[in-house]
Amino acid sequence: MTDFKGRVLIIAGSDSGGGAGVQADIKTVTVLGGYAATAITAITVQNTLGVSAVHPIAPDLVAAQARAVLDDIGADAIKTGMLGSAETVEAVAAILAGAAVPAVVDPVMMAKGGAALLEDRALSAFRARLVPLASVLTPNAPEAAALTGLAVETTDDLRRAAEALLAMGAGAVLMKGGHIPGETVTDLLISQAGETSFSGPRIDTRHTHGTGCTLASAVATGLAQGLALEAAVARAWAYVAEAIRQAPGFGAGAGPLDHAWPVREQR
Repeated sequence: MTDFKGRVLIIAGSDSGGGAGVQADIKTVTVLGGYAATAITAITVQNTLGVSAVHPIAPDLVAAQARAVLDDIGADAIKTGMLGSAETVEAVAAILAGAAVPAVVDPVMMAKGGAALLEDRALSAFRARLVPLASVLTPNAPEAAALTGLAVETTDDLRRAAEALLAMGAGAVLMKGGHIPGETVTDLLISQAGETSFSGPRIDTRHTHGTGCTLASAVATGLAQGLALEAAVARAWAYVAEAIRQAPGFGAGAGPLDHAWPVREQR
């Protein structure tokens, strides 16, 4: 039997453009040496210019997909992305509660082009049911603001929001700083054990579609492979930064990353 190290169950929506969602997740997990399985929560019609339609999958079918994977293949970590509705949030929370593996929860609320990917009424369910089950929560600044009700406009604001999310029950929070103005991008990994920052120069590009999905999946892969949290985040952060730098330039809008850059560098 092939010795795959790190089984990751991805519970997220499909991106027809391939830059985000389960497509980005599968690419990321595979390139980093893990095994990706999926439970699809929604089919989206989208490209680099935006999302033109969203077709949700019934929550019981989302849960059935996840259970089928866990009952047979198993998982060493679970990553969640786009969930859409309160009913799907509840179904996924039940799956996470019954799985004794790390959960990386990416609170996907809005597409890069502005389309809403989480219903307003699902927000309270997300706070109450999913945040406490997150081994790592990975919000960007607008998502952190929506979850906490705090203004999140500076790096210090990221810290305050992280403390609020920890108080809600998250095991750790990876606060993404891409929306904070400045020439340097700083992400903060914050837990009860302390804070670690990851900083680098802002890359001047429109090709950043799927960065959040990719980062969360990369972290989940590291945890599934037995890396400590800080090491998993450090590897994920470096992987995403290079994927942005090597983006292929596809599309007329927010283009995808180069998820496969490590493969090409090995040639």
